[in-house]
Amino acid sequence: MQITPQEVAETLAMVSQQNLDIRTITLGLSVRDCGHEDIEVCAQRVYDRLASAAQDLVPVAEQLAREYGIPIANKRIAVTPIAEICAAAAPRAADFVPVASALDRAAREVGVDFVGGFSALVQKGTSTTDAKLIASIPEALSTTERVCSSVNVASTRAGINMDAVLLMAQTILQSARRSAAQESIACAKLVVFANAVEDNPFMAGAFHGSGEAEAVINVGVSGPGVVRAVLESLSAHADLTQVAESIKATTFKITRAGELIAREASRRLGVRMGILDLSLAPTPAAGDSVAQILEAIGVGQCGGPGTTAALALLNDAVKKGGVMASSSVGGLSGAFIPVSEDARMIDAVRSGALSLEKLEAMTSVCSVGLDMIAVPGDVGAETLFGIIADERAIGVINNKTTAVRIIPAIGKVAGETLEFGGLLGSAPVMEVNRHAGSVLAQRGGRFPAPLNSLRN
Repeated sequence: MQITPQEVAETLAMVSQQNLDIRTITLGLSVRDCGHEDIEVCAQRVYDRLASAAQDLVPVAEQLAREYGIPIANKRIAVTPIAEICAAAAPRAADFVPVASALDRAAREVGVDFVGGFSALVQKGTSTTDAKLIASIPEALSTTERVCSSVNVASTRAGINMDAVLLMAQTILQSARRSAAQESIACAKLVVFANAVEDNPFMAGAFHGSGEAEAVINVGVSGPGVVRAVLESLSAHADLTQVAESIKATTFKITRAGELIAREASRRLGVRMGILDLSLAPTPAAGDSVAQILEAIGVGQCGGPGTTAALALLNDAVKKGGVMASSSVGGLSGAFIPVSEDARMIDAVRSGALSLEKLEAMTSVCSVGLDMIAVPGDVGAETLFGIIADERAIGVINNKTTAVRIIPAIGKVAGETLEFGGLLGSAPVMEVNRHAGSVLAQRGGRFPAPLNSLRN
C-alpha cells in the first residue's frame, strides 16, 4: 500500500502536537552459533556477533528520525534466549553472568538502549541449563546496565510450571535485594511470562524466537497522546461505537507511520522486516497516558467501575486499526498498563482509585499484564508466587500473553515511591493482600493445560 503525502502531513502533526513516536526499532538477532563449552569463549562470540551485526542500527535509526521528523525513542537488540546457547558450557560454568556482561558491553559499544534475551523457556519443565540461567539472573541484572531478562513459565498448550513460578518469585526477591541501593532496578529489567511471543520488540521481555529468521527488524509504535486527543475532541454524546471507530481510524494512521519507518530501516540495514507492534505504551510525559484515554472514553478515574470495559474496547480497537494498516502486525499490539510509566495511573494509585486487584482484572483484557508494579520490600516469596500464578492463570485459560514485572521495594512500605527516572518513571509502592498462605506455593508440580489447548 502506497504511503501518501497526506499521511505524512498528518503524522507530522501527531508528532509535533501529541507525542507520537516510534517507541523502538529492535534488531532481532540469532546467536545460536555462539555456543561453546567454555563460557568465556561463548561470551566473546556473543559480543562479536552483536558488535558486528548491530553496528549500523543506531546511525540508521537516527538518520531516519531526522529525515522523516518522527522521533525514534529507543534502539534495541533482542537475541536468542541465552539458555538455549549455553547448554555446552553448563556443566563447567559456575554461572552465565559472563554472557550477560558481554551483552551489556556490546550494547554500550553499538549504542543501543537495551538488549533483551537473557532468557529461558520453562513452561513445561526446567532443564539444568535453564536452572543455571535463572540462578544467574540476580547478579546478571544487578551488575549490568542494559541487559533485560525474561522467563516463560506457562503456556496454554503446556499449562503452568508451578515449580518455576516459585523459583521466579524467589529470583525476583533476590534481584531486588541485590540492587536495593539502586531502587531495586534489577526487577524493572525482569519479566515473567505466560504465552511469550517470539517477535516482541518491547523490553524487558524481548527475545529472538526459534521460529525467526537469522536477523529481523521489528518496530514498536506508540501514540497514546494521539488517541487521547482524538477522543477528547469527540462529543460527550458520541456512543461507544463511534468511540471505537475513532480509535480504529487513529491507530490506522499511527501504524502507517511505523510501517514507513520499518520498511526503510529494513532496506537500509539489509535485514528482513519482521513485525510492526502497535502498542499504546505510555510515558511519564504529560498527556502521554493510557489512563487518560480510559478517562476520555468516560471512566471517572482510572481504576473506577467501568475501567476494565473501557480498556477492553480500547485494546480491541487498537488491534483492528493496526491490522487494517499493515500485513505485518505482530508482537503484542494493544494497550500497555505499566504503572510507573503512566503519570495519570500513578495519580490513580495515590488517590486509592486503582488497586493491585483492579490491575489484575484489567490484565485480562490488555496486551500484557501486571507491569512495573512496586510492592513493599517485606513481601514474601509465597505472596509473589500467588500474584504471578494468578496472572499466569489468566493468560493460560484465555490463550493470551500475560506478564508480571513486579518490584519489591526493599526498605520501603506502601505509600512510598521508587524513583527510576527516564522512561521507567516513578513507581508508587502499592499494598498487597497478605493472605497468600504457604501451602499453594509449596505444592509444586504442573498446573495442567486447559481443555481449550486441545486444538489439533
